[in-house]
Amino acid sequence: MTNHSDILLRDLAPDGILRLTMNDERRRNALSEAMLSELGAAFADAGADPAVRVIVLAANGPAFCAGHDLKEMTAGRQAPDRGRAYFEYVMAQCSGVMQAIVNCPKPVIAEVTGVATAAGCQLVASCDLALASDTARFSTPGVHIGLFCSTPMVALSRNVASKHAMEMLLTGDMISATRAAEIGLVNDAVPEDALRDAVAEMAGKVAAKSTMTLATGKRAFYAQREKPLAEAYDYASQVMVDNMLAHDAEEGIGAFIEKRAAQWQDR
Repeated sequence: MTNHSDILLRDLAPDGILRLTMNDERRRNALSEAMLSELGAAFADAGADPAVRVIVLAANGPAFCAGHDLKEMTAGRQAPDRGRAYFEYVMAQCSGVMQAIVNCPKPVIAEVTGVATAAGCQLVASCDLALASDTARFSTPGVHIGLFCSTPMVALSRNVASKHAMEMLLTGDMISATRAAEIGLVNDAVPEDALRDAVAEMAGKVAAKSTMTLATGKRAFYAQREKPLAEAYDYASQVMVDNMLAHDAEEGIGAFIEKRAAQWQDR
């Protein structure tokens, strides 16, 4: 897979792990229109590429992602409508990228170094898994500038308990990677020099599974979460039935019983 832009680097390893690296250090990897466009295209491409088994989202520079590009947003105010149409466009573009991560059939792991603030924190919360350097920090600081982090709130509130989410949203305070792990925003905080290896280990474990099974499970996880309990069980039961009839489930169960390694066909 070739690079489409120098602000988002793409590197697909032979084991099927695709590394997407945000590379706009000058703007602290802000979610500019260009970055959002690149991310949206990358997740769409990866979701459709059978060679991709797992996606790692990383970043170069001192910031994982500083959120929206406020200079672009401010420039949008110059329009006769004071920027309403532009703001609606950018918010839709950003929300589309966050949903593209959730809807992508491939598991997405955030590898977080530096700071992840506002929509950057939203980006981390939108990924399926996240590992952070123990020096990383997180915040939803919109209240400091009169702009509540309402869209980051959607992803944040689906990852951490309400009181923890509201504390971040109402105070805008920066939290440590250790605290982020405690409240469930990330899976773990590890020493910075061990982060890439820890992510590679996690990605390798996931990549070794059937992609059909992973896609089935990821889709079902997010779908059932939005349903009432009884509906969630009805839905998940049907998913299990369909999954049981798939080749890889038959193969996997057979391999377990026969005490041998499963041979996945990803179907």
